[in-house]
Amino acid sequence: MTEPVVTDIDILIIGAGPVGMTLHLALAAGGQPSLLLDRNSPNSAQDDPRALALAHGARQLLEQINAWPARAATPIETIHVSQKDGFGRTLINRTDYALPALGYVVRYRDLAAALAGQLAPTARLDGVEVLAIEPGDGHVTVSIRQAGSLRTLRTKLLVHAEGTPGDDPAVTVSDYDQHAVIAEITPQPGHNHCAWERFTPDGPLALLPLGNEYSVVFTLPPAKADAVMAMDDSAFTAALQKQFGQRLRFAQPGPRSRFPLALRLRDTLVEGHEVWIGNTAQTLHPVSGQGFNLGIRDAWQLAETLLNNGLDQASLAAYAASRRLDRRGSALFTDRIVRAFSNDCGPLKLARGLGLLALDLCPPARHFVAKRMIWGARAWP
Repeated sequence: MTEPVVTDIDILIIGAGPVGMTLHLALAAGGQPSLLLDRNSPNSAQDDPRALALAHGARQLLEQINAWPARAATPIETIHVSQKDGFGRTLINRTDYALPALGYVVRYRDLAAALAGQLAPTARLDGVEVLAIEPGDGHVTVSIRQAGSLRTLRTKLLVHAEGTPGDDPAVTVSDYDQHAVIAEITPQPGHNHCAWERFTPDGPLALLPLGNEYSVVFTLPPAKADAVMAMDDSAFTAALQKQFGQRLRFAQPGPRSRFPLALRLRDTLVEGHEVWIGNTAQTLHPVSGQGFNLGIRDAWQLAETLLNNGLDQASLAAYAASRRLDRRGSALFTDRIVRAFSNDCGPLKLARGLGLLALDLCPPARHFVAKRMIWGARAWP
């Protein structure tokens, strides 16, 4: 049997989702070639129902690689934060930061299409099954199968950009015992480009403007999520209305999907000549929409580090160090919010109300939170 031909590649990226494509395009803009591998077909993203909340900082990065889907993005001009059956609320408005929007809501498929439209024809291999990954001296060897044919790729740097952190000693896992039920629903009257983060004892409820509708992230304990998924449209609308309150009315819910929620944090981003970014490095609770934005910043920072410092171990160590504050800060921020607000404890409810009121009445504190949601650690100090 003939041995597969070995192909040498500087940088190999496993995963041609938005984070992987962002890395590839950022590297290409600096003259550094890379190759994307993806297990799916190029058109598979068209069937993805998810909506993504992108901060204005993510837009600024994507515009630099001509991959911002302007026509498909619904701006968020105001964010209203409150708690169910409790006092206190905070309003964050784009005018305080002289921005066109605080963030945007984009369908996954539209962002993927905008990024894919910037790829060269030879930028990616699709329908790829990764059979083995073998670290070597100064390189990593990756065995793949594509369309029934075996190939061996040898790379100076292997970037993992697909999937979630696995169950291994390098990954810390904290289960929230919550599921997110995802749907779209029509608000009456319209959303006026306002996003809502409504904290309830069951978990956060987020409403994100998408076109003329809201993309809903309805966080619930698993048993309640089972019940909500089994409801007809009328009962689901009533359950959502009860959780949200009477400031808006809802109608015409779309199909529902769900997924379990956990904090998964890879302790070590770099091992030898392999590096993990995006969801392979960390998965966060969807509260405040930080996870995907963090992944975009991972990709951008890695590209900048490699372009400025090369592909050696010192460069990879510098990348890992540069991401520590942003990753840990985002994970701590979302984790503490969920645990502090997902209960019906009277003293905590009072403390939460006072905290929301203080944020609303103290612009420096509010701006501190808002700027870090928009730009991440780039806004520090």
